Amino acid sequence: MIQSMTGFAEKRFYSKGLSAVIRVKSLNHRFLDWSYRGVEIGDIENRLRAMAQRKLHRGRIEVSLELNFLDSSNWSLQINEALLRKIFSSLERISSRMKRSINLSVESIFNLPHVVELRRKSFSEAQAVFLEKSFEQTLEEVLRMRKREGREIGKEVERHLKKIKQMVDRVEVLHRKQPLLIKARMRRRLKELSEEPLREDKLAEEAAFFAQRYDLHEEVARLKSHLSYAFELLFSRAEESVGKKLDFVLQELYREANTINSKSQEIRITKESLAIKAEVESIRQQVQNIE
Repeated sequence: MIQSMTGFAEKRFYSKGLSAVIRVKSLNHRFLDWSYRGVEIGDIENRLRAMAQRKLHRGRIEVSLELNFLDSSNWSLQINEALLRKIFSSLERISSRMKRSINLSVESIFNLPHVVELRRKSFSEAQAVFLEKSFEQTLEEVLRMRKREGREIGKEVERHLKKIKQMVDRVEVLHRKQPLLIKARMRRRLKELSEEPLREDKLAEEAAFFAQRYDLHEEVARLKSHLSYAFELLFSRAEESVGKKLDFVLQELYREANTINSKSQEIRITKESLAIKAEVESIRQQVQNIE
């Protein structure tokens, strides 16, 4: 199935005591590349990565997560009372000497080193499941976008492949006439070089030799085979990555068109082979974005 590698989704989720904003961006990449930034979620990140790997084959997957803990039970608070008493005792002495009051705000106390430690508790299994399900919903939206864009890319690739097929058909027709063209060309050339009567059997022998040398039958057959495989990949319903396979087929199409261009003795065949190469380049630009 043709699927793009680009997509984006951002969704907000709520559960008891917890809200999450999840963003997933998918970009072009030769392989599957995972990038996570946001709140430290420990082993849950590995579970989210495994989920992405099951659903995606290629692309750079950038995930960001924002969490808001709505319930105080998610936090543990520890105050170093002994150290805090020492600090207040020192402040009282200083205040007495300076004959002025020195007060600390709650914010200042929290900023004092080693006095207050506010720590988030480990995620419960229910919270982990909530994050997994939320990520799965966000990822599904990205997948829908990738498939929608993939369908549009597929239509464009199909249009170019059909053009190439028409060109290959024309090359095949022109190729059948090439031995006659070679024979006519040799006849004219030999007449220019010799006044002696031309032997038809010798002329036919030389024409056959050059026709075999410049025969395009195998190249045309391979072009047809590669085109058939490209269409097969394009319309495949299997959940597999086809981008790399299509890219390989395009390389082979380009190579055969190059060979035809070098062997052709007919200007119309040369033009068709150059046009095939141009269409292949157009498809390559599209295929770069296919998973």
